[in-house]
Amino acid sequence: MVQIKSQVDLVGGYYDAGDNVKYTFPMAFTTTMLAWSVVEYGGDMGGDELPHARDAVRWGTDFLMKATNKENMVFALVGEPVADHNCWERPEDMDTPRTAFAVTDKSPGSEVSGEIAAALAASSLAFKDSDPKYSQWILQRAAQVFEFGDKFRGSYNNSIGQWVCPFYCDFGGYQDELVWAAIWLHKATNEERYWDYVRQNINTFGMATNLFGWESKDAGINVLASQRATSLSFLFLTYGKYLEASKRTVRCGNVVATPARLVEFAKSQVDYILGNNPMKMSYMVGFTEAFPERIHHRGSSLPSVDLRPKPIGCKDGSPYFQSKNPNLNLLVGAVVGGPDGNDKFADDRTDSAHSEPTTYVNAPLVGILAYLKANYS
Repeated sequence: MVQIKSQVDLVGGYYDAGDNVKYTFPMAFTTTMLAWSVVEYGGDMGGDELPHARDAVRWGTDFLMKATNKENMVFALVGEPVADHNCWERPEDMDTPRTAFAVTDKSPGSEVSGEIAAALAASSLAFKDSDPKYSQWILQRAAQVFEFGDKFRGSYNNSIGQWVCPFYCDFGGYQDELVWAAIWLHKATNEERYWDYVRQNINTFGMATNLFGWESKDAGINVLASQRATSLSFLFLTYGKYLEASKRTVRCGNVVATPARLVEFAKSQVDYILGNNPMKMSYMVGFTEAFPERIHHRGSSLPSVDLRPKPIGCKDGSPYFQSKNPNLNLLVGAVVGGPDGNDKFADDRTDSAHSEPTTYVNAPLVGILAYLKANYS
């Protein structure tokens, strides 16, 4: 691990959720999913929304390029999570340490490198027509970062685990990210060496689960090569599209899943998120009349700088965190963690597991909603 406290330009990118920390691993997955949405469903977004989607992708890729611009080094974290989580303050007032942590050839983090490579390769496809020069630039970097992650194998759990765990430990191993990256590189370059890598490693790396999310790409790999509702719904929809294009079905035990059945299942999951659920509420902030009003998000819950120009210190925000009142700023479009196992939702700001929105839950919805808007009334 390299811990850097000197000045490094890591401006930009996304916070993962309602805090003020930048975790590169889930941020890269968010970028991959946004880019995949543009690649698969850009035609459904229309002339007004497609540029916005590309802008969102580019905000991620610009940061990822900064995070990978030093040889044999990838920046995996900006900020000290424990110190940050002990404060409830606006991003504008943030005064917690902005220490940067990197994985290197001596202290590797193949899952971070693999996901960044996947994000940049997928994004190169998203920009191929609109900005070919930028597309080629980030694609070259994707190949370099993949080679780095594959050559110096190891999990970032062992390199910077004391900082990223328990928040973003990689429980599934780094192997799926490497295969995930190789598939995206093959898709972006059409170079056979990447497909050879997939064939050689997809079984030995143990890609056999149906999970898909920021730290597990197994199901995503299966879709491209042939725990969240949003991520899995994206896969069902996209797989359904692929099956329809090839005039095929897929068997799951005794059940035959047609393309239409997969698409309808994906739609049903989105319908649940948007209000067709036992709580009769939308889990997307600002959509319909009933939605989460006390989300676990610092910027949303604290008064804006316009309302209160005076800085709000680390502990000064505690009354807003503990308040039972609705958040002061509406974070329109944010999807929260959702209900518990009994379909109940308390709308409690202190319950981060259910009330916190994250970028990697929201990103997969972009493509799904574009498709549904274009194909359903």
